[in-house]
Amino acid sequence: MGLDGEDGGMETEVFAVSRREMKRFELLKQVLAGKLSLAAASPALGVSYRQAKRLKAKAAQGPAALAHGSRGKPPCNRKPEGLRLKVLSLSQERYGDFNDTQFAEQLFEREGIAVSRETVRRWRRGAGIKPKCKRRAPKHHRRRPRKPAEGLMMLWDGSPHHWFGPDQPPCCLMAAIDDATGKLLSLRFVPHESSWAYLKLLEQVARDYGLPHSVYQDQHSALKRNDEHWTLEEELAGEREPTQVGSALRALEIEPVFALSPQAKGRVERLFRTLQDRLVAALRLEGISEIAAANAYVGNGFLADFNQRFAQAPQQPHSAWRKPPQPPDLERHLSLSYQATVGNDNAVRLDGLIIDVPPGPGKRGYAKARVQARQMLDGSWRVYYQDRLIASGPSTEIAELIRTRRRRTGVRAAHHPAWVNLASAPARPDPKARVTRKLPTIRRAGPGRAIKATRIA
Repeated sequence: MGLDGEDGGMETEVFAVSRREMKRFELLKQVLAGKLSLAAASPALGVSYRQAKRLKAKAAQGPAALAHGSRGKPPCNRKPEGLRLKVLSLSQERYGDFNDTQFAEQLFEREGIAVSRETVRRWRRGAGIKPKCKRRAPKHHRRRPRKPAEGLMMLWDGSPHHWFGPDQPPCCLMAAIDDATGKLLSLRFVPHESSWAYLKLLEQVARDYGLPHSVYQDQHSALKRNDEHWTLEEELAGEREPTQVGSALRALEIEPVFALSPQAKGRVERLFRTLQDRLVAALRLEGISEIAAANAYVGNGFLADFNQRFAQAPQQPHSAWRKPPQPPDLERHLSLSYQATVGNDNAVRLDGLIIDVPPGPGKRGYAKARVQARQMLDGSWRVYYQDRLIASGPSTEIAELIRTRRRRTGVRAAHHPAWVNLASAPARPDPKARVTRKLPTIRRAGPGRAIKATRIA
Protein backbone atom coordinates (compact mmCIF):
# COMPACT_ATOMS: atom_id res chain seq x y z
CA MET A 1 0.00 0.00 0.00
CA GLY A 2 1.31 3.50 -0.82
CA LEU A 3 0.50 7.03 -2.03
CA ASP A 4 0.47 7.53 -5.78
CA GLY A 5 -0.10 11.34 -5.79
CA GLU A 6 -2.82 13.91 -5.56
CA ASP A 7 -5.92 14.32 -7.67
CA GLY A 8 -8.10 17.43 -7.03
CA GLY A 9 -6.54 17.91 -3.60
CA MET A 10 -7.38 14.33 -2.52
CA GLU A 11 -4.81 11.64 -1.84
CA THR A 12 -5.32 8.41 -3.79
CA GLU A 13 -4.17 5.15 -2.23
CA VAL A 14 -2.93 2.38 -4.59
CA PHE A 15 -3.33 -1.25 -3.53
CA ALA A 16 -1.86 -4.33 -5.22
CA VAL A 17 -4.77 -6.69 -5.79
CA SER A 18 -4.50 -10.01 -7.57
CA ARG A 19 -6.85 -11.19 -10.30
CA ARG A 20 -8.24 -13.86 -7.95
CA GLU A 21 -9.10 -11.22 -5.38
CA MET A 22 -10.72 -8.97 -8.00
CA LYS A 23 -12.81 -11.90 -9.21
CA ARG A 24 -13.97 -12.52 -5.65
CA PHE A 25 -14.73 -8.84 -5.17
CA GLU A 26 -16.94 -8.74 -8.28
CA LEU A 27 -18.91 -11.75 -7.02
CA LEU A 28 -19.25 -10.27 -3.54
CA LYS A 29 -20.46 -6.95 -5.01
CA GLN A 30 -23.36 -8.82 -6.58
CA VAL A 31 -24.05 -10.47 -3.21
CA LEU A 32 -24.00 -7.05 -1.48
CA ALA A 33 -26.34 -5.65 -4.17
CA GLY A 34 -28.79 -8.51 -3.56
CA LYS A 35 -28.40 -9.89 -7.07
CA LEU A 36 -26.82 -13.17 -5.91
CA SER A 37 -27.23 -15.24 -2.79
CA LEU A 38 -24.18 -15.97 -0.65
CA ALA A 39 -24.92 -19.72 -0.72
CA ALA A 40 -24.81 -19.67 -4.55
CA ALA A 41 -21.63 -17.58 -4.60
CA SER A 42 -19.69 -19.78 -2.12
CA PRO A 43 -18.79 -22.55 -4.66
CA ALA A 44 -17.62 -19.92 -7.18
CA LEU A 45 -15.53 -18.29 -4.48
CA GLY A 46 -13.94 -21.66 -3.67
CA VAL A 47 -14.56 -21.35 0.07
CA SER A 48 -17.05 -22.60 2.61
CA TYR A 49 -20.22 -20.68 3.50
CA ARG A 50 -18.72 -19.49 6.81
CA GLN A 51 -15.60 -18.16 5.07
CA ALA A 52 -17.81 -16.53 2.42
CA LYS A 53 -19.58 -14.60 5.20
CA ARG A 54 -16.23 -13.27 6.43
CA LEU A 55 -15.22 -12.23 2.89
CA LYS A 56 -18.57 -10.51 2.43
CA ALA A 57 -17.93 -8.39 5.52
CA LYS A 58 -14.47 -7.43 4.19
CA ALA A 59 -15.78 -6.70 0.69
CA ALA A 60 -18.04 -3.99 2.14
CA GLN A 61 -14.81 -2.03 2.92
CA GLY A 62 -13.47 -2.24 -0.63
CA PRO A 63 -11.24 -4.59 -2.70
CA ALA A 64 -8.13 -3.79 -0.62
CA ALA A 65 -9.72 -5.49 2.39
CA LEU A 66 -9.62 -8.83 0.54
CA ALA A 67 -5.80 -8.77 0.41
CA HIS A 68 -3.98 -11.10 2.77
CA GLY A 69 -2.95 -9.48 6.02
CA SER A 70 0.70 -10.61 5.66
CA ARG A 71 1.13 -9.04 2.23
CA GLY A 72 4.11 -6.71 2.12
CA LYS A 73 5.53 -8.00 5.41
CA PRO A 74 8.73 -10.11 5.57
CA PRO A 75 8.04 -13.82 6.17
CA CYS A 76 8.71 -15.11 9.65
CA ASN A 77 10.83 -18.01 8.32
CA ARG A 78 13.18 -15.84 6.24
CA LYS A 79 16.83 -16.77 6.74
CA PRO A 80 19.13 -14.05 8.13
CA GLU A 81 21.07 -12.09 5.54
CA GLY A 82 24.34 -12.97 7.24
CA LEU A 83 23.61 -16.68 6.78
CA ARG A 84 22.96 -16.19 3.06
CA LEU A 85 26.26 -14.35 2.61
CA LYS A 86 28.12 -17.06 4.52
CA VAL A 87 26.61 -19.81 2.37
CA LEU A 88 27.50 -17.97 -0.82
CA SER A 89 31.04 -17.43 0.45
CA LEU A 90 31.45 -21.16 1.17
CA SER A 91 29.99 -21.96 -2.23
CA GLN A 92 32.65 -19.92 -4.00
CA GLU A 93 35.62 -20.79 -1.78
CA ARG A 94 35.32 -24.50 -0.92
CA TYR A 95 32.30 -26.04 -2.62
CA GLY A 96 32.39 -24.47 -6.06
CA ASP A 97 32.21 -27.78 -7.95
CA PHE A 98 29.40 -29.29 -5.83
CA ASN A 99 25.88 -29.38 -7.19
CA ASP A 100 23.02 -27.84 -5.21
CA THR A 101 21.90 -31.05 -3.51
CA GLN A 102 25.38 -32.19 -2.54
CA PHE A 103 26.30 -28.68 -1.39
CA ALA A 104 23.28 -28.61 0.94
CA GLU A 105 24.34 -32.01 2.31
CA GLN A 106 27.91 -30.83 2.92
CA LEU A 107 26.67 -27.67 4.64
CA PHE A 108 24.73 -29.78 7.12
CA GLU A 109 27.38 -32.48 7.64
CA ARG A 110 30.55 -30.37 7.68
CA GLU A 111 29.51 -26.80 8.49
CA GLY A 112 26.49 -27.43 10.74
CA ILE A 113 24.25 -25.23 8.55
CA ALA A 114 20.77 -26.63 7.93
CA VAL A 115 19.28 -25.14 4.78
CA SER A 116 17.16 -26.87 2.18
CA ARG A 117 18.28 -27.67 -1.32
CA GLU A 118 15.74 -25.25 -2.76
CA THR A 119 17.07 -22.41 -0.58
CA VAL A 120 20.62 -23.17 -1.75
CA ARG A 121 19.46 -23.23 -5.36
CA ARG A 122 17.60 -19.92 -5.03
CA TRP A 123 20.52 -18.18 -3.32
CA ARG A 124 23.02 -19.46 -5.86
CA ARG A 125 20.95 -18.52 -8.90
CA GLY A 126 20.19 -15.12 -7.37
CA ALA A 127 23.93 -14.51 -6.95
CA GLY A 128 24.60 -15.40 -10.59
CA ILE A 129 26.11 -18.85 -9.89
CA LYS A 130 25.08 -21.11 -12.75
CA PRO A 131 24.07 -24.75 -12.21
CA LYS A 132 26.79 -27.34 -12.52
CA CYS A 133 25.23 -29.06 -15.53
CA LYS A 134 22.40 -28.22 -17.86
CA ARG A 135 19.31 -30.38 -17.84
CA ARG A 136 18.17 -31.52 -21.24
CA ALA A 137 14.96 -33.29 -22.05
CA PRO A 138 15.81 -37.02 -22.28
CA LYS A 139 15.15 -38.93 -25.45
CA HIS A 140 12.46 -41.57 -25.42
CA HIS A 141 13.68 -45.07 -24.57
CA ARG A 142 11.62 -48.00 -23.38
CA ARG A 143 12.21 -48.77 -19.75
CA ARG A 144 13.47 -52.20 -18.73
CA PRO A 145 11.73 -53.35 -15.53
CA ARG A 146 13.99 -54.02 -12.58
CA LYS A 147 14.56 -57.55 -11.37
CA PRO A 148 12.27 -58.38 -8.45
CA ALA A 149 14.96 -59.61 -6.03
CA GLU A 150 18.49 -58.57 -5.14
CA GLY A 151 21.18 -60.76 -6.68
CA LEU A 152 19.27 -61.79 -9.81
CA MET A 153 21.22 -59.37 -12.05
CA MET A 154 24.33 -57.27 -11.64
CA LEU A 155 25.36 -54.42 -13.92
CA TRP A 156 29.01 -53.45 -14.30
CA ASP A 157 31.08 -51.14 -16.47
CA GLY A 158 34.13 -48.92 -16.52
CA SER A 159 34.23 -45.13 -16.95
CA PRO A 160 37.45 -43.40 -18.12
CA HIS A 161 37.41 -39.85 -16.77
CA HIS A 162 39.52 -37.13 -15.12
CA TRP A 163 38.44 -38.35 -11.69
CA PHE A 164 41.13 -36.37 -9.86
CA GLY A 165 40.52 -33.11 -11.68
CA PRO A 166 41.28 -31.73 -15.15
CA ASP A 167 44.93 -31.11 -14.23
CA GLN A 168 45.51 -34.80 -13.37
CA PRO A 169 45.84 -37.68 -15.86
CA PRO A 170 42.63 -39.66 -16.45
CA CYS A 171 42.01 -43.12 -15.05
CA CYS A 172 39.13 -45.59 -15.07
CA LEU A 173 36.54 -46.21 -12.37
CA MET A 174 35.08 -49.73 -12.35
CA ALA A 175 31.63 -50.04 -10.79
CA ALA A 176 29.09 -52.79 -10.14
CA ILE A 177 25.48 -52.22 -9.02
CA ASP A 178 22.52 -54.46 -8.27
CA ASP A 179 19.66 -54.17 -10.74
CA ALA A 180 16.81 -54.68 -8.29
CA THR A 181 17.88 -52.09 -5.71
CA GLY A 182 20.40 -49.85 -7.49
CA LYS A 183 22.79 -50.63 -4.62
CA LEU A 184 26.41 -49.81 -5.36
CA LEU A 185 28.18 -53.15 -4.82
CA SER A 186 31.80 -52.27 -5.52
CA LEU A 187 33.97 -49.40 -6.77
CA ARG A 188 37.61 -49.60 -7.83
CA PHE A 189 39.91 -47.10 -9.52
CA VAL A 190 42.27 -48.70 -12.07
CA PRO A 191 44.60 -47.26 -14.73
CA HIS A 192 42.41 -48.57 -17.56
CA GLU A 193 39.51 -50.92 -18.27
CA SER A 194 40.87 -54.46 -18.56
CA SER A 195 40.18 -58.14 -17.91
CA TRP A 196 42.01 -57.96 -14.58
CA ALA A 197 39.86 -55.01 -13.49
CA TYR A 198 36.60 -56.86 -14.20
CA LEU A 199 37.82 -60.02 -12.45
CA LYS A 200 38.95 -57.99 -9.43
CA LEU A 201 35.53 -56.32 -9.31
CA LEU A 202 33.78 -59.70 -9.46
CA GLU A 203 36.04 -61.05 -6.70
CA GLN A 204 35.06 -58.20 -4.37
CA VAL A 205 31.34 -58.67 -5.09
CA ALA A 206 31.63 -62.43 -4.52
CA ARG A 207 33.32 -61.95 -1.15
CA ASP A 208 30.93 -59.23 0.08
CA TYR A 209 27.58 -60.46 -1.29
CA GLY A 210 27.92 -63.66 -3.34
CA LEU A 211 27.51 -64.56 -6.99
CA PRO A 212 24.71 -63.02 -9.11
CA HIS A 213 22.63 -65.12 -11.46
CA SER A 214 23.37 -62.86 -14.46
CA VAL A 215 25.44 -59.82 -15.36
CA TYR A 216 24.40 -57.05 -17.76
CA GLN A 217 27.36 -55.62 -19.68
CA ASP A 218 28.45 -53.88 -22.84
CA GLN A 219 30.50 -55.37 -25.68
CA HIS A 220 33.96 -54.31 -24.51
CA SER A 221 36.74 -56.54 -25.86
CA ALA A 222 37.49 -57.76 -22.33
CA LEU A 223 33.91 -59.06 -22.09
CA LYS A 224 33.07 -60.24 -25.61
CA ARG A 225 35.06 -61.67 -28.47
CA ASN A 226 35.10 -59.03 -31.21
CA ASP A 227 37.50 -60.77 -33.61
CA GLU A 228 36.17 -62.60 -36.66
CA HIS A 229 38.29 -65.75 -36.42
CA TRP A 230 36.71 -69.16 -35.83
CA THR A 231 38.80 -72.24 -35.17
CA LEU A 232 37.77 -75.63 -36.48
CA GLU A 233 36.87 -76.72 -32.95
CA GLU A 234 34.69 -73.64 -32.51
CA GLU A 235 32.92 -74.24 -35.83
CA LEU A 236 32.16 -77.82 -34.85
CA ALA A 237 30.90 -76.75 -31.44
CA GLY A 238 28.82 -73.90 -32.89
CA GLU A 239 30.17 -71.32 -30.44
CA ARG A 240 33.42 -69.48 -29.88
CA GLU A 241 35.69 -69.66 -26.88
CA PRO A 242 34.85 -66.74 -24.57
CA THR A 243 37.17 -64.06 -23.28
CA GLN A 244 39.03 -64.42 -20.00
CA VAL A 245 36.17 -62.72 -18.15
CA GLY A 246 33.65 -64.79 -20.10
CA SER A 247 35.44 -67.98 -19.05
CA ALA A 248 35.22 -66.93 -15.42
CA LEU A 249 31.49 -66.18 -15.76
CA ARG A 250 30.93 -69.56 -17.40
CA ALA A 251 32.86 -71.40 -14.70
CA LEU A 252 30.88 -69.63 -11.98
CA GLU A 253 27.57 -70.19 -13.84
CA ILE A 254 26.82 -66.49 -14.27
CA GLU A 255 24.80 -65.72 -17.41
CA PRO A 256 26.22 -62.80 -19.44
CA VAL A 257 23.67 -60.46 -21.03
CA PHE A 258 25.07 -58.04 -23.63
CA ALA A 259 23.60 -54.59 -24.13
CA LEU A 260 23.17 -53.46 -27.73
CA SER A 261 23.38 -49.72 -26.99
CA PRO A 262 24.50 -47.37 -24.20
CA GLN A 263 20.86 -46.55 -23.48
CA ALA A 264 20.13 -50.23 -22.80
CA LYS A 265 22.39 -50.14 -19.74
CA GLY A 266 21.03 -46.78 -18.65
CA ARG A 267 21.15 -47.54 -14.91
CA VAL A 268 24.91 -47.95 -14.79
CA GLU A 269 25.33 -45.01 -17.19
CA ARG A 270 23.29 -42.80 -14.85
CA LEU A 271 25.38 -44.10 -11.97
CA PHE A 272 28.58 -42.82 -13.59
CA ARG A 273 26.92 -39.48 -14.31
CA THR A 274 26.07 -39.18 -10.62
CA LEU A 275 29.57 -40.26 -9.58
CA GLN A 276 31.23 -37.83 -11.97
CA ASP A 277 29.11 -35.13 -10.36
CA ARG A 278 29.50 -36.06 -6.68
CA LEU A 279 32.62 -38.20 -6.33
CA VAL A 280 34.94 -35.85 -8.24
CA ALA A 281 33.94 -33.00 -5.94
CA ALA A 282 34.35 -35.16 -2.83
CA LEU A 283 37.83 -36.34 -3.90
CA ARG A 284 38.93 -32.76 -4.55
CA LEU A 285 37.63 -31.67 -1.16
CA GLU A 286 39.64 -34.45 0.53
CA GLY A 287 42.74 -33.59 -1.52
CA ILE A 288 42.95 -37.08 -3.09
CA SER A 289 44.78 -37.36 -6.42
CA GLU A 290 46.10 -40.95 -6.47
CA ILE A 291 44.43 -44.28 -7.25
CA ALA A 292 45.45 -46.02 -4.01
CA ALA A 293 44.15 -43.21 -1.81
CA ALA A 294 40.94 -43.00 -3.85
CA ASN A 295 40.28 -46.75 -3.44
CA ALA A 296 40.80 -46.40 0.31
CA TYR A 297 38.37 -43.46 0.40
CA VAL A 298 35.51 -45.17 -1.48
CA GLY A 299 35.93 -48.28 0.68
CA ASN A 300 35.80 -46.32 3.93
CA GLY A 301 32.20 -45.23 4.22
CA PHE A 302 31.51 -43.81 0.76
CA LEU A 303 29.64 -46.90 -0.48
CA ALA A 304 27.44 -47.08 2.62
CA ASP A 305 26.64 -43.37 2.45
CA PHE A 306 25.87 -43.55 -1.29
CA ASN A 307 23.56 -46.57 -0.87
CA GLN A 308 21.76 -44.89 2.02
CA ARG A 309 20.93 -41.94 -0.22
CA PHE A 310 20.15 -43.65 -3.53
CA ALA A 311 19.41 -47.38 -3.06
CA GLN A 312 15.81 -48.53 -2.96
CA ALA A 313 14.03 -51.54 -1.52
CA PRO A 314 13.50 -54.55 -3.85
CA GLN A 315 10.08 -55.83 -4.79
CA GLN A 316 10.76 -59.11 -2.97
CA PRO A 317 12.54 -59.09 0.39
CA HIS A 318 14.53 -62.31 0.01
CA SER A 319 18.01 -62.23 -1.52
CA ALA A 320 18.98 -64.32 -4.56
CA TRP A 321 22.78 -64.12 -4.15
CA ARG A 322 24.48 -67.50 -4.61
CA LYS A 323 27.24 -68.80 -2.38
CA PRO A 324 30.63 -68.63 -4.17
CA PRO A 325 33.09 -71.56 -4.25
CA GLN A 326 35.72 -71.93 -1.57
CA PRO A 327 38.77 -69.61 -1.91
CA PRO A 328 41.12 -72.03 -3.75
CA ASP A 329 38.56 -72.71 -6.48
CA LEU A 330 37.31 -69.11 -6.55
CA GLU A 331 40.86 -67.81 -7.06
CA ARG A 332 41.42 -70.32 -9.86
CA HIS A 333 38.28 -69.25 -11.72
CA LEU A 334 39.04 -65.54 -11.24
CA SER A 335 42.43 -65.60 -12.94
CA LEU A 336 44.06 -65.07 -16.34
CA SER A 337 44.58 -68.36 -18.15
CA TYR A 338 47.24 -69.37 -20.70
CA GLN A 339 47.71 -72.63 -22.54
CA ALA A 340 51.28 -73.89 -22.29
CA THR A 341 53.36 -76.99 -22.97
CA VAL A 342 55.78 -78.38 -20.41
CA GLY A 343 59.32 -78.59 -21.80
CA ASN A 344 61.60 -81.60 -21.75
CA ASP A 345 63.23 -80.17 -18.62
CA ASN A 346 59.83 -80.16 -16.86
CA ALA A 347 59.58 -76.38 -16.90
CA VAL A 348 56.92 -73.99 -18.21
CA ARG A 349 58.20 -70.87 -19.99
CA LEU A 350 56.01 -67.79 -20.35
CA ASP A 351 57.37 -64.40 -21.46
CA GLY A 352 60.75 -64.95 -19.82
CA LEU A 353 59.26 -66.53 -16.68
CA ILE A 354 60.37 -70.09 -15.95
CA ILE A 355 58.21 -72.22 -13.63
CA ASP A 356 59.76 -75.53 -12.61
CA VAL A 357 57.28 -78.39 -12.35
CA PRO A 358 58.11 -80.84 -9.55
CA PRO A 359 57.65 -84.60 -10.01
CA GLY A 360 54.10 -85.88 -9.84
CA PRO A 361 52.69 -88.98 -8.17
CA GLY A 362 55.08 -91.89 -8.57
CA LYS A 363 57.85 -89.43 -9.54
CA ARG A 364 56.32 -89.05 -12.97
CA GLY A 365 57.32 -86.18 -15.24
CA TYR A 366 55.12 -83.81 -17.22
CA ALA A 367 57.28 -83.28 -20.31
CA LYS A 368 55.20 -82.46 -23.44
CA ALA A 369 52.02 -82.20 -21.36
CA ARG A 370 49.54 -79.47 -22.21
CA VAL A 371 48.84 -77.48 -19.06
CA GLN A 372 47.01 -74.36 -17.93
CA ALA A 373 49.21 -71.58 -16.59
CA ARG A 374 47.05 -69.21 -14.58
CA GLN A 375 48.10 -65.82 -13.26
CA MET A 376 46.21 -64.95 -10.09
CA LEU A 377 44.85 -61.48 -9.48
CA ASP A 378 47.75 -60.75 -7.12
CA GLY A 379 50.25 -61.54 -9.92
CA SER A 380 51.34 -64.99 -8.71
CA TRP A 381 51.34 -68.01 -11.04
CA ARG A 382 49.84 -71.47 -10.77
CA VAL A 383 50.12 -74.35 -13.20
CA TYR A 384 47.23 -76.83 -13.49
CA TYR A 385 47.20 -80.20 -15.21
CA GLN A 386 43.74 -81.72 -15.61
CA ASP A 387 42.36 -79.25 -13.02
CA ARG A 388 45.02 -80.28 -10.50
CA LEU A 389 47.63 -77.86 -9.16
CA ILE A 390 51.13 -79.13 -10.04
CA ALA A 391 53.35 -76.03 -9.73
CA SER A 392 53.40 -72.39 -8.66
CA GLY A 393 55.55 -69.37 -9.50
CA PRO A 394 56.40 -65.93 -8.11
CA SER A 395 54.38 -62.78 -8.76
CA THR A 396 54.99 -60.79 -11.94
CA GLU A 397 53.41 -57.73 -13.48
CA ILE A 398 49.91 -58.30 -14.83
CA ALA A 399 49.40 -57.36 -18.49
CA GLU A 400 46.23 -57.33 -20.55
CA LEU A 401 45.64 -60.40 -22.74
CA ILE A 402 44.87 -60.51 -26.43
CA ARG A 403 43.87 -63.44 -28.61
CA THR A 404 46.25 -64.24 -31.45
CA ARG A 405 46.83 -67.04 -33.95
CA ARG A 406 50.15 -68.82 -33.99
CA ARG A 407 51.41 -70.97 -36.84
CA ARG A 408 51.79 -74.65 -36.10
CA THR A 409 55.24 -76.03 -36.77
CA GLY A 410 55.44 -78.12 -39.89
CA VAL A 411 51.89 -77.37 -41.05
CA ARG A 412 51.57 -74.93 -43.90
CA ALA A 413 49.06 -72.09 -43.44
CA ALA A 414 47.58 -73.64 -40.30
CA HIS A 415 47.03 -71.60 -37.16
CA HIS A 416 45.73 -72.17 -33.66
CA PRO A 417 44.49 -69.47 -31.28
CA ALA A 418 46.21 -68.59 -28.01
CA TRP A 419 45.90 -65.98 -25.30
CA VAL A 420 49.10 -63.95 -24.99
CA ASN A 421 50.14 -60.91 -22.98
CA LEU A 422 49.51 -57.66 -24.80
CA ALA A 423 52.98 -56.47 -23.75
CA SER A 424 54.67 -59.55 -25.26
CA ALA A 425 52.65 -59.67 -28.48
CA PRO A 426 54.51 -58.76 -31.70
CA ALA A 427 53.95 -55.23 -32.89
CA ARG A 428 51.36 -54.81 -35.62
CA PRO A 429 52.68 -53.48 -38.92
CA ASP A 430 51.74 -49.96 -39.87
CA PRO A 431 49.21 -50.20 -42.73
CA LYS A 432 50.47 -46.90 -44.16
CA ALA A 433 54.08 -47.98 -44.27
CA ARG A 434 55.63 -49.10 -47.56
CA VAL A 435 56.91 -52.66 -47.20
CA THR A 436 59.48 -54.07 -49.65
CA ARG A 437 59.44 -57.84 -50.08
CA LYS A 438 62.37 -59.57 -51.74
CA LEU A 439 61.58 -62.20 -54.36
CA PRO A 440 63.87 -64.97 -55.56
CA THR A 441 66.42 -64.16 -58.24
CA ILE A 442 65.02 -64.51 -61.76
CA ARG A 443 67.42 -65.55 -64.54
CA ARG A 444 66.63 -64.82 -68.14
CA ALA A 445 66.56 -67.63 -70.71
CA GLY A 446 69.03 -65.90 -73.01
CA PRO A 447 72.41 -64.36 -72.31
CA GLY A 448 72.45 -61.47 -69.90
CA ARG A 449 72.80 -60.57 -66.23
CA ALA A 450 70.60 -61.88 -63.53
CA ILE A 451 68.10 -59.37 -62.09
CA LYS A 452 66.22 -59.19 -58.79
CA ALA A 453 62.58 -58.31 -58.66
CA THR A 454 60.90 -56.54 -55.77
CA ARG A 455 57.27 -56.11 -54.90
CA ILE A 456 55.90 -53.00 -53.21
CA ALA A 457 52.96 -53.82 -50.96
